[in-house]
Amino acid sequence: MGDAPRLHTILVTGAAGPAGRALGPQLARRADADLRRVVGVDLAPAAGTGYDVVEAVPAAADPAYDAATIDLLRRHRPRLVVPTVSDELPRLAVLAGAAGLGTSVVLSAPGPTAVAADKLLTMWSLERHGVSVPRHLPADALGSAAEALAWADGPVVVKPRVARGGRGVHVVEDPDDPVWASTDASWVVQAFAPGTEYSPQVYRSPVDGRCVVVVLEKTGRKEGRVGNATAVERLATGTADDVAKLASRTAEALDLVGPLDMDVRLLADGTPVVLEVNARFGAVSAAAPEVLDAVLDEWPSTSDRVAP
Repeated sequence: MGDAPRLHTILVTGAAGPAGRALGPQLARRADADLRRVVGVDLAPAAGTGYDVVEAVPAAADPAYDAATIDLLRRHRPRLVVPTVSDELPRLAVLAGAAGLGTSVVLSAPGPTAVAADKLLTMWSLERHGVSVPRHLPADALGSAAEALAWADGPVVVKPRVARGGRGVHVVEDPDDPVWASTDASWVVQAFAPGTEYSPQVYRSPVDGRCVVVVLEKTGRKEGRVGNATAVERLATGTADDVAKLASRTAEALDLVGPLDMDVRLLADGTPVVLEVNARFGAVSAAAPEVLDAVLDEWPSTSDRVAP
């Protein structure tokens, strides 16, 4: 009799969050799921579809995060680590190199990861590379909401430079909007793009740089005109080719690899612009299963080490 197949472990962070909940069922549906054990970790662990176990982990800002993460990897020895929590990405990217985790962590290099984690740095970098973005400024460059509205010649969006998804995103239309009083240099201002909003789901290969792009149109948003998608419609290939091309150019310009979740909107003249980039799986990844397929099919072949 031959040896039994090796049981590969995949560790997913943020398993109880929106992105983690979207990944669990996808992993469970994979044809070779019987050869895989899926371990989830979360600040507030809770059982979820597709996860064999979900354990507790400290927040990325907690000094205990590094040692706790290394301990998790030593105990479970995952073939892949799939992070889904925006807050931890820059720290985990650095930890992966410092602790010798090889390429088992499905994440870009520390520099690109840090740029994508900061919405203002993302705007500056994309603009420098000629990628279309809305007009933008650090919030402290504008003295008042009235000044911001005059600068943009219309509504503006204010958002924290570093935040998860749509948290803190607000459309300012009133010169007396009280939200403005809470903004400072840790916030970014963007001219409001009034057109259709999309959430391109992207995989960029760390091997040859090829991009897989699935364009999703946001048909519902948590905060009305802005915020995380509550419903999406998958568009046929070629339907929004300009958005797909913009998503690929964005990944290349930022030198990001792996799964990416983006927000793109149309300006009044129909030009698509990038609003922000998440260097991880997003909450709507189930509508683009090709991204997970690409990770599972290719990323293990690049791994030079499974765990410390």
